[in-house]
Amino acid sequence: MANAGVGFCFFTCILFASLSSASAASNQNVTDNPADQLVAVINSNRTASRSSSLYSNPGLGCLALQYIKEYEGNCKAVGGSDAKKPADSEFSNSFAPHCGVEVSTLTPITGRLLACQSKYVNPSDAFSKILMENERSIEIVHSRNHSEIGAAVSGSGGGGPYFWCVLFSNGTSNSSFVLQGGVERVERPGCFSGASDACSGAADALATRGFDLMWLAMFAAFVAFTCGVGF
Repeated sequence: MANAGVGFCFFTCILFASLSSASAASNQNVTDNPADQLVAVINSNRTASRSSSLYSNPGLGCLALQYIKEYEGNCKAVGGSDAKKPADSEFSNSFAPHCGVEVSTLTPITGRLLACQSKYVNPSDAFSKILMENERSIEIVHSRNHSEIGAAVSGSGGGGPYFWCVLFSNGTSNSSFVLQGGVERVERPGCFSGASDACSGAADALATRGFDLMWLAMFAAFVAFTCGVGF
């Protein structure tokens, strides 16, 4: 009977280690930046139609996140009769200072995409099913006037609604939307493209992660108890 108990403990320890490794790998995927992924989808779409790939400018990405925050979680303000649009002056008066972007390096915004919905979707679906809502959106994405791009995604109050914003510019890399000290400021909540820190905008993925970790903790407690008392 003792041998059976030792065998069980050995087996469960191996199983727990395997589950922990799988969870760690899953958690690593959770930290992927959805704003960077959205930029990748847009650039892939552009190059497929023989348009040039755009430089992902972190300063512009941070401005896109500030643009989202102007809506204060109000989806109705994104479109329809209650739609609003932040004044251009906000870029120099508010957005740039919050991001640590040198105001003198701001360059014209040549296009904007903004969307909001109650549930989080992956970046590919956000692009194809939410942001590309009409012919005008397609024209903006494929415009040859752009040279840089900045994207952001953010939830509201720890959950939905979720906002997606993409800003385009005709600036020159390394001389437009320059960050003070060359380092972007971490802005939370939300993620923006080009940021050096890991970021996840998928609240549902984080919830799944928490659920998985809870079960792993319960399993670990069970193993510790059974192996401690023996069979």
